[in-house]
Amino acid sequence: MYTNKQIWNVSSPIFLSLLAQTIIGVTDTAFLGRVGEVELGASAMGSLFYICVFTIAFGFSTGSQIIIARRNGEGNYKDVGPVMIQGTFFLLGMAFILFCLSKLMAPGIMRFLVSSDKIFDSTMIFLNWRIIGFFFAFVNVMFRALYIGITRTRVLTISAAVMALVNVILAYTLIFGHFGFPRMGIKGAAIASVIAEASSVLFFLVYTKITVDFKKYGLNQFRSFEIQLLVRVLRISSFTMMQYFLSMATWFVFFVAVERLGQRQLAVANIVRSIYVVMLIPVNALSTTSNTLVSNAIGAGGVNQVIQIMNKIARFSFLIVFSVVALVVLFPEAVLSVYTNESALIAESVNSVYVISFAMLIASVSNVYFNGISGTGNTSSALMLETITLVFYTGYIFLVGVYLKAPVAICFFIEALYYLLLLTGSFIYLKKANWQSKKL
Repeated sequence: MYTNKQIWNVSSPIFLSLLAQTIIGVTDTAFLGRVGEVELGASAMGSLFYICVFTIAFGFSTGSQIIIARRNGEGNYKDVGPVMIQGTFFLLGMAFILFCLSKLMAPGIMRFLVSSDKIFDSTMIFLNWRIIGFFFAFVNVMFRALYIGITRTRVLTISAAVMALVNVILAYTLIFGHFGFPRMGIKGAAIASVIAEASSVLFFLVYTKITVDFKKYGLNQFRSFEIQLLVRVLRISSFTMMQYFLSMATWFVFFVAVERLGQRQLAVANIVRSIYVVMLIPVNALSTTSNTLVSNAIGAGGVNQVIQIMNKIARFSFLIVFSVVALVVLFPEAVLSVYTNESALIAESVNSVYVISFAMLIASVSNVYFNGISGTGNTSSALMLETITLVFYTGYIFLVGVYLKAPVAICFFIEALYYLLLLTGSFIYLKKANWQSKKL
């Protein structure tokens, strides 16, 4: 049974890495919020398109991470490397395909979804540069899967710090035109993010070469492509790929609905989304910890410890998130002032901040149990739970956001309902389903 210290040792570096990575989004929102509402809204739409595509790769890496963690728990270390290597080449091929498809299809998709000509034009300027990041981000997620799977998570903090530092410096330089560079605005934000992702890949390559035992983990096995290994990974990953894509696609639908409420409402939603993402950091860190510790425990023969592990991590998660929520609820204006100095925009955003704060309390528990289900290897069941929940999510958005045109705060209330449904479904599954005997 894992102790609180062991849980913290695994989760804290993931937390710090997510914090550093989130700085990229926060930086872009804060800087572009001082450029204009059009740029702020366009960066939201462009970033969501990018993330929707990126989640396909992230889903594949999550499935790979589950398998790596299982092999690590079993002590079959040499089987780790082939999963990492073939997964990386697979994702590079996927990055090329998705880059080409985005070049061809993104203008038509965004023209259909975005009603404002100004926001559409700025979104395409952003995307034309941002999608180059696929090639670097897709490699990054495989390194993340490797180090989380073998529970060497501290390197993630350093990598993310490198990426965040590069992004902050370049975003400040390129968006506003400092140090002799031209003022690029939203294009500068996209270029800075791509270079930051490339710097992270370079760091991972150097760090892995210097510190990792290639022979122990089978990272020296650059053997020919094995379709059977890829199929085994895809049996797990295909469901997480679809799960993450559907989740982000519905989040994209949320912003499409808000964009139709007006330019100001989209700006409010983007600022609140950025705060929301920051508050999700400890939740996502502990959810990832739940995923990998559950898989490691099962690999080591500790199936009977799985529920205890989830319960302990869930309590830990709730206490941390409660502390964060308390600060945000007590000082919402101070938090919002990080993103904009316009008092009217801050005032219009406060109610939405209260709503997402409430949603975070439920998320702190629901995400731990839900990710624990994926850690057992039952990713198809996790996809089923996610899909059922997202049907309600999408229906709410169309009714409240598109048909009733309710304020943004009312639209954001779906986040609380989403996590409540996910928590209920996870409890029912863990209690009733036969998840203990899943083989990977």
